[in-house]
Amino acid sequence: MEKTYSPISPDQSTGRGRIRRWFSGIPVLGWIFGALVAVVLEYYLGDALSEVLGLEKVPALFGVTLILKKPLLLPKCLMFVGLIYVIPISVVAKYLSPLTNRIAGKLIQYPYGVSAVLHLALLYAVFYIWSDVSAYRLLTLKLSLIAVMITLSLNVVNGYMGEFSCSHPGFLALGAYGASVITVLFFVKDKLFGAPLLPPAIGPYLYPVALVLGGLLASVGALVIAVPSFRTRGDYLAIISLAFMFIVKSLIENLEIVGGPRGLSSQPGWSSLLTVFIWTVLCVWIINNFVRSTLGKAANAVRDDESAADAMTVNTRRTKVVTFMFAAFWAGVAGGLYAHVIRYANPGDFGIQKLADVLAMVYLGGLNSVVGSIVGAVGMSILGEALRPLGIYKWIIIPLLLILVMIFRPTGLIAFREFDVREILKPKRRM
Repeated sequence: MEKTYSPISPDQSTGRGRIRRWFSGIPVLGWIFGALVAVVLEYYLGDALSEVLGLEKVPALFGVTLILKKPLLLPKCLMFVGLIYVIPISVVAKYLSPLTNRIAGKLIQYPYGVSAVLHLALLYAVFYIWSDVSAYRLLTLKLSLIAVMITLSLNVVNGYMGEFSCSHPGFLALGAYGASVITVLFFVKDKLFGAPLLPPAIGPYLYPVALVLGGLLASVGALVIAVPSFRTRGDYLAIISLAFMFIVKSLIENLEIVGGPRGLSSQPGWSSLLTVFIWTVLCVWIINNFVRSTLGKAANAVRDDESAADAMTVNTRRTKVVTFMFAAFWAGVAGGLYAHVIRYANPGDFGIQKLADVLAMVYLGGLNSVVGSIVGAVGMSILGEALRPLGIYKWIIIPLLLILVMIFRPTGLIAFREFDVREILKPKRRM
């Protein structure tokens, strides 16, 4: 009797394999479209479904915060998330995959920027509708996007260049205060600076200039510590950059012209969701191109073996200084956005706690990876907010999770993975 073989591998015959095959042919466009349907459902039916399920209101962060406050609500929250998010996203993404694959196939015939802009527009629509449910969601989303910028900029130094820098809170402070002083001085009537020097109506149009100047101020700060630090090797950069962070914080605390330890307020609320989203996309795109450029590859060579890179005619010192200033620029821009989101800048926000947060995001997500930085920043931001009801226990659980990640995945969740936009946007076929 002739023996027959199943075309399905043993791995594909398991439950995990069947789920993988079920979702294998869905392009990114399909997932975004499914998410768009889910957030529209929640926007229009969320309150009614919450009332039917006996919930006080629509769960803010997928029910996690609510469950931690009232564990007995776990079944109701799971039912809400399943009916609003899991089932609609899965069904829409799966059954529209032939259509979304055809659309993705048509889009790749054009310059890939066209496809990228369409995907980003749909993604922004998802963010906008999801965050329109509550002010808390909007604030969390903005801070998560800014965290992506900060994490990426530190990963350029600690991951791609292989140095260990502790100065990012200082760069954030320089960017936050630099941009804030410009916007408050020129466009806002304030008790510290008096009447505005320019008509406030033109302020929103010049806001990007203020952010860029804040970023350049952070780059100047990076140059100040790069010159002495990169004359040496080893752990000296970590020590000098840590000292730089405390110097900047102490300097701002003693500058009464910017409010001293009380902080600087009156920033206009020009960091809308669209503004933060556009700057985050620019940051991801530019940093991703930078790390794939000749200079970025030179930074990788310096990380792997500085002596060998020097022998191969790589100007290692110039590479370090330029890379460090480039990373500081984006940290400064992120600091400016942050100050205009919370409409306040205080030196206490740019200390050792901020450094610990950013380092945790970088090493959780993964070194040498743009995707890892995004995952680490968003994951830590959402996790930090979701565990807020636990109070002091939150600061026990999060470090324990980090320890477990470092034990089982020492380089982070998604390390050393290239962020190829063309590969992400292309249509998918069933495996």
